[in-house]
Amino acid sequence: MTDESTKTDETPGYLSRKVVVSSENGLHARPAGRLAQEAQTFDSEISLVVDGQSVDAKSILDILTLAAGPGNLVELRAEGADAAAALDRLEALFLNKFEGA
Repeated sequence: MTDESTKTDETPGYLSRKVVVSSENGLHARPAGRLAQEAQTFDSEISLVVDGQSVDAKSILDILTLAAGPGNLVELRAEGADAAAALDRLEALFLNKFEGA
């Protein structure tokens, strides 16, 4: 996992952070639901990007379409007033394998 937030000319308007899916079953229904539920608590627009496919992080169904398995690199993107806080919270979920956090 990298703990970097970027806002450059190449990624205008949003903050980005990269995380790795470390749970052995990947982003299946339970962690996808938890991720969507947490994302919905923020006003910012939040998306997940895996292998060039971008989806709305506030939708469990969209997250499940990523089929992100163990070891997959996921880019978290957020744009809005609470973007940094959203990335911090969602990254913590990944770091804790969606347990507690």
